[in-house]
Amino acid sequence: MNKIKIKQMFDFDTLTYTYLLWDESINESIIIDPVIEQLDRDIDIIKKLNLKLLYILETHVHADHITSATELRQLTNAKICYGSKTGVEGADILFEDGDKINFATHEITAIHTPGHTNGCVSYYIRGSIFTGDTLFIEGTGRTDFQEGSSSNIYDSVRNKIFSYPNETIVYPCHNYSGLLNSTIGHEKKFNPNVGDKISKEVFLEKEKRKNRPYPKKINIAVPANLNCGKV
Repeated sequence: MNKIKIKQMFDFDTLTYTYLLWDESINESIIIDPVIEQLDRDIDIIKKLNLKLLYILETHVHADHITSATELRQLTNAKICYGSKTGVEGADILFEDGDKINFATHEITAIHTPGHTNGCVSYYIRGSIFTGDTLFIEGTGRTDFQEGSSSNIYDSVRNKIFSYPNETIVYPCHNYSGLLNSTIGHEKKFNPNVGDKISKEVFLEKEKRKNRPYPKKINIAVPANLNCGKV
């Protein structure tokens, strides 16, 4: 089976990672969590690599940036995909927990991982898991808006994401320290929020004490993203 290529791209304003995955043998591709301000960059890369974009995968309804999903669909005819619990209008595919899609010879599994938002999903494909804002590198997403739940995010990580092999590479939606990726084994050992040594009770108590400012773009981003990026 051919190896998947993964290109990790960054939006400096919102510290967001976008991922382009493709198979050179067939030139089919998917993109995960694209940012509207980076539309030209992403299209340019897709054209340079001579790729056919099949799917636009969103891990959740983002509060810090507007997705370029609708623009990408208009330019490439790719299908927009969200989790079924997001409440999004206009998506082509709404994944139920465990649903699978294929591109080239590869299978992608959508995993409902609520907690940061009620509709969060992670995507697993051949030794890599894209965890959105559910699991960060030595951290977890905030749970104080968009139907967030500290209890759910703990369970999502410990019961679902951590069920994958230790060598599975973790690709988050954000990093605030310049780190690129992690592994399940590393997060089990070192994650200060949901690692193996942290009980659920301790995590819930820590989350109660946190007081964080809301994202600057939340009042614009959330309504747009509930409509696949249409402003």
